[in-house]
Amino acid sequence: MTEPLRILVTGAAGLVGAEVTARLVAAGHRVTALVHNQPVIMRNDGTPLEPDAVTCLPGDVTRPRLGLSEAAYQTLAADGLDRVVHCAAITDFGLPDEVYQAVNVDGTARVLELARAGGVPLVHVGTAYVCGERDGLIRETELDEGQRLANAYEDSKFRAETLVHKAQADGVRAAVVRPSIVVGDERTGAVRDYKNIYVVLKLATEGKVRSIPGQYEARLDLVPVDYVADLITEVTQRFEEAAGRTFHAVGAPLTLRDFSDVMAEYPPFHVPRFVPPTSFDAQRLPRRERAYYERVMTLYESYFRRRTRFDDSHTAGLATRRPPADGQDFLRTLIDHCLETGYLGAPPADATEVLARLNITGPDATPVAHRTGPAASDVNGARR
Repeated sequence: MTEPLRILVTGAAGLVGAEVTARLVAAGHRVTALVHNQPVIMRNDGTPLEPDAVTCLPGDVTRPRLGLSEAAYQTLAADGLDRVVHCAAITDFGLPDEVYQAVNVDGTARVLELARAGGVPLVHVGTAYVCGERDGLIRETELDEGQRLANAYEDSKFRAETLVHKAQADGVRAAVVRPSIVVGDERTGAVRDYKNIYVVLKLATEGKVRSIPGQYEARLDLVPVDYVADLITEVTQRFEEAAGRTFHAVGAPLTLRDFSDVMAEYPPFHVPRFVPPTSFDAQRLPRRERAYYERVMTLYESYFRRRTRFDDSHTAGLATRRPPADGQDFLRTLIDHCLETGYLGAPPADATEVLARLNITGPDATPVAHRTGPAASDVNGARR
């Protein structure tokens, strides 16, 4: 890098967005953070980004001109930016279709309008799970393979990335980064928000859910938030090499058997039994367990039957670091941190209290696929 870049980051207050913003600032770039009702950008380790290090711009990707004044928008579009990094997204599961449409699809369209108007290169952060329920090897060069999308979140992210590809055909220069399931720091396991896979892990280890429809050979791909942020930063800074390509930000995949084996190493934990989906009958579950299954596990169960592997050839050719090589060891790091902080351990006695604490039906509920997302507390203007 020979000179600082002027960069707009949407979703800058979310889990991934905050880490990307911090890295770009540390590299000496001039960063404008689009935020929504969030004046402080909090990093994954719980420390705030210094207010004078970044320009926070209140906005909303669901509104025309990103919720900015005409003057502010024109300043950005005319000659104010060298890059746009689009992290903003709704990653919660189980919300109305119009929410995903407004934020993930229409929001991406509005960011593309800015990129097109200013001739600004775009780094779009999607999700590896645009592959839907396909099995086998998922290549970075693939998008529409006629796959079945498992939920409205995946469908909206698929349609958002399709918009990016169409804009590229019309002359917008873009690169796409697709994280898988974003979790804690690779070295420490620390995570700012106990969301997505952590919800399932808590219910399972506390014995609230003892039977789950799934295949032991199914794979979950956990990727450290610091690795995802490093890759997005690298794609942003080395855009001339990255332009026109897609990069999978993925970790070391774990089978459900691997998960079970690691969980069995911790004596206080209950280890769930994975039942072939064709044999699973929710009506046979005990009443309390059935309530957890219907309110929580149905949101996630498709991820427990996919036998998916993500190709990351483009990423390997660009990135200067690689994700964890041992998925089981990384899972132990994540679990150890959860135990140290008290997130995992002795469960509350009352089932209603557990459900309330997980906030599974509220606006901050989180899906398995990355709070890259989707990852992730600044709705509309800055959720990732």
